[in-house]
Amino acid sequence: MTKQEVAFTDYFDVLCDTLSSGGALLVSLNDEGVPNAMTIGWGLVGVAWGRPVCAVLVRPSRYTYGCIEATEDFTVNVPPEELSKEVAFCGSRSGRDYDKFQHCGFTATKSKHVQSPGIAECLITYECRLVQKNDVEPKHFIDDIIDRFYAEGDFHRVYYGEILATHADVARLQAPR
Repeated sequence: MTKQEVAFTDYFDVLCDTLSSGGALLVSLNDEGVPNAMTIGWGLVGVAWGRPVCAVLVRPSRYTYGCIEATEDFTVNVPPEELSKEVAFCGSRSGRDYDKFQHCGFTATKSKHVQSPGIAECLITYECRLVQKNDVEPKHFIDDIIDRFYAEGDFHRVYYGEILATHADVARLQAPR
């Protein structure tokens, strides 16, 4: 599981496939420095403000919301298929009630540029420093998005993180599947 630094655009297809299938893992630290992983199925990677950026959406009701607010950074981790049960667990339980790293057997890896760790068992890790955040505005949505995703009114905050480094397990990513 040796990762090497790669361009943030490398393996973009793997990130997109993961987001649209089982989900990626968003990691941040709580106020005691304990890492928390939350499953995400929505995210954007691109260029904004002349920087590589990863945007993630987190509802204020989520434990991760307070973690990102406190640390002002996060990592996005792309898990292999064999971690599907762990990804499902992280998407259905709160870090308020569980130490997800311990429960799932994740190994926290020290990041080079941010406080929040990566997950050693994942294929790709994006290290992101918060550069902008804003709350989605209900008045700017079409009705079917409100009806489908915000019926209870828990609107997301969008966190834009400058991607400071991307690490990938190139050997595993290039292996035949």
